[in-house]
Amino acid sequence: MKKTIVVFAAIIATVLSLVGIGAGQSDAAAPKTRLGGGSGILILKGGNNAAACTVTTVGRSGGKLIAITAGHCGKPGQVVLSEANQNRGAIGRITRSWSDIDVAVIELDASKVTPVRTVGGVTIRRINTHPQGFPTVMCKQGRTTGHTCGVAWFDDDTSHFSQICVIEGDSGSPVVVGDSLVGMVNAYFFVSCVGPETGTNIGPILKRLNRGGYPGFKVA
Repeated sequence: MKKTIVVFAAIIATVLSLVGIGAGQSDAAAPKTRLGGGSGILILKGGNNAAACTVTTVGRSGGKLIAITAGHCGKPGQVVLSEANQNRGAIGRITRSWSDIDVAVIELDASKVTPVRTVGGVTIRRINTHPQGFPTVMCKQGRTTGHTCGVAWFDDDTSHFSQICVIEGDSGSPVVVGDSLVGMVNAYFFVSCVGPETGTNIGPILKRLNRGGYPGFKVA
């Protein structure tokens, strides 16, 4: 579930940042981009196209600052921008993407990003790997539909199914119960904001990160 848009200014800014051309201000003096679970991002696809998705969370693995989003949002090597601060250029690149659980990892440039735990109506203070079933109420923060909540219908230990309203661009949104991250948004069935939402649980995501080169992930 992704949204493709045209981003001329963002692409120009990214090219300039990658080749080291400044605009009268050094990289060290440039303001950092605040990024966390619920932040909108753009993944450059080539030409003038980018996919708009949402960050699940930002955290650390070893000495790396990384973000997580939905796997279908992009492929390894693709450049990532903050949707809110496109003129600041690239903030990272996708380094891993697993289609079977629809999860991707973005390695962030720590000199350009300040991780935050609160975006919109969602605050992430901890991770909860327990499955969430009926009648738990879960919420999400997405770049398209913002903060919405809905009842959890059932959980198969890998994925959850809920009545949270989501549409294109909300892919990767953090799904929380209170201030605990329990999963991400990946898709919806039938009709947006009517058909049930589904997404990958955080437990399987952490296991894949541990095996895929990003062990010991902690929310930043």
